[in-house]
Amino acid sequence: MSMKMCHVAAALVAALVMLPPPDSLRASQSKRTTIGQEGRIPAGRASLYSREIGRGRPIIVLHGGPDFDSGYLLPDLDRLAKNYRLIYYDQRGRGRSAEGVTPGDVTLQSDVEDLDTVRAHFHLQKTALLGHSWGAVLALEYALRHPERVSHLILMNPAPVSVNDLATFRKSYLQQLGADMNRQREIAAGAAYKGGDPETVSARYRIHFLHALARSEDYERLMATMRAGFIRQGKKGILEARAAEDQLMQDTWDIKGYDLLPKLGSLKIPTLVIAGDHDFIPVEIAAHIASAIPNAQLVTLRNCGHFAYLERPDDVRNAFRDFFSRRKKETKP
Repeated sequence: MSMKMCHVAAALVAALVMLPPPDSLRASQSKRTTIGQEGRIPAGRASLYSREIGRGRPIIVLHGGPDFDSGYLLPDLDRLAKNYRLIYYDQRGRGRSAEGVTPGDVTLQSDVEDLDTVRAHFHLQKTALLGHSWGAVLALEYALRHPERVSHLILMNPAPVSVNDLATFRKSYLQQLGADMNRQREIAAGAAYKGGDPETVSARYRIHFLHALARSEDYERLMATMRAGFIRQGKKGILEARAAEDQLMQDTWDIKGYDLLPKLGSLKIPTLVIAGDHDFIPVEIAAHIASAIPNAQLVTLRNCGHFAYLERPDDVRNAFRDFFSRRKKETKP
């Protein structure tokens, strides 16, 4: 090829590279960045609902419950999409990932495998994980099995990861609720609750989370979001999610001597633990997790309960920024 032809070819390549993406691609990118792009992820007999929003460092979000779905995190957690690429999904048997799933299809192992399927689906060799409440337990179970696939761990208002800390939580929980615990038991024993009636389930969770948030206005916002979620699920979805929760309890907290804390010392993954000083889960439980993971950072937010992303969004954003910038500095030669 002549020198002139080489220049022409190079110019053509440069022009192609600089061409704006097709309208369909631009629309897809814009949708993902601003309102979120929904999808389905095949996972054996299950089909996992996913939602992707934002740009930047990818973070897979693990919702709590474990009988909830990702809906209760929205729209508040989306604030982080200004700086991060958030990948939500409903865990198997819950929310929009319940269709075709039987109770026997949901185990701790299937949840770990599904998380790996989500990671692979988005072509992430390594990824940050953000686990809220029960989602922190799942994040740690996954990280212990696949540490090479996790770049960072963010454990927000983590649930207990040992039976001893679970006992501590239950004792504190009973003390906080006092006589309201009897009312909650009455609701849970009734036919409407057992049948998955959304309004009755909402009434039960109003009691369950009565002392979980620091401010009444945040509590009412959360309850409205959860009520809408239960109505969307319907009786069938609620019962399916409850069956999934029962199985996951059998695989973790119901096991005599269940305790992840001694195992966490093997993790070399940068970890941020976020707790609230008004969380209905005692702060010491988050502190135990942070102490067990080498060089983990514990941030305790003031005037904050169990839903830090909702109650203290600016503080959460700052904690993320400081965590990732600190880790970046530490990895520089």
